[in-house]
Amino acid sequence: MGGYIVKRLISAIPVLFGITVIVFLIMAMIPGDPALAILGSYATPENVEKLNRDLGLDQPLVARYFIWLGNMVTGDFGRSFSLNRPVIDEVLDRFSATLILAGTSFVLCAILGIAAGVVSAARQYGFADKAITFAVLLGISIPSFFLGMMMILLFAVRWKMLPVSGMYAIYGGGDLPDLLNHLIMPALALSVVATGVVARLSRSAMLEVLRQDFIRTARAKGVREGRVVWAHALKAAMVTIIPVLGVQAGFVLSGAVYIEMVFQWPGVGRMLVDAILKRDILLVQGGVVFVAACYVLFNIAVDVAQSLLDPRIKT
Repeated sequence: MGGYIVKRLISAIPVLFGITVIVFLIMAMIPGDPALAILGSYATPENVEKLNRDLGLDQPLVARYFIWLGNMVTGDFGRSFSLNRPVIDEVLDRFSATLILAGTSFVLCAILGIAAGVVSAARQYGFADKAITFAVLLGISIPSFFLGMMMILLFAVRWKMLPVSGMYAIYGGGDLPDLLNHLIMPALALSVVATGVVARLSRSAMLEVLRQDFIRTARAKGVREGRVVWAHALKAAMVTIIPVLGVQAGFVLSGAVYIEMVFQWPGVGRMLVDAILKRDILLVQGGVVFVAACYVLFNIAVDVAQSLLDPRIKT
């Protein structure tokens, strides 16, 4: 297992390298002078020239990339000019909020999606199967940001049951109940589509397993149906379901960008949008690379979990 983990970590290096190249080139190809956008009304020729030197924008494109990459490898992601603080400090501060939102949404989509898929497969063509299938198709069809706005309109504006936006109340609060109260709507809105995908694929995986010989043998031995479905069949189906969860983790993490804007959640997604508008190049590049690295590491963890369930995967 140790060798397999090392091999997966090594294979992630080219992926991360490719991500840095893509992010750097995209930011370099944005039209306009970043120094002019950053300085605004203070954009005198002398100030623009000085800021270009500070940002390294007076260097050739290839030299700028390798200077940035070399600094990042040593842990120096640069300094945000719009916030006047190290990029890595701002990213880590914001990532904790994104991790709370995305982590809660992922747990919801995993639990609800797998449970719905198992029940739907166990009651194939029954009322429960048809009801779950209808709910899943409806959930997949509704964009998360639209659902979030409708939830705000209904639960916050009309019924005044939940707070409109933010992570904590502006005055007072700041404790766990306050956080959970603010977390309900964005976490649900972000998890709906992923829950539907997990439920659909869990149902397919369970139906395939339930037709296999060892399930018929367990039933012939008199094992209770609940144990057959939830213990034997689900354990075998998890080999197929776990990679789906890995993909949905990436979807949830990327979807947090627009959900954070809808609910004004103070996470990395909102930070990146603000940084793009302000042309804060180093903050955008550092934030995207950090999130991408987290996604790659999570997928490695998913592969390791899958290999524990099915040792044949390591070969």
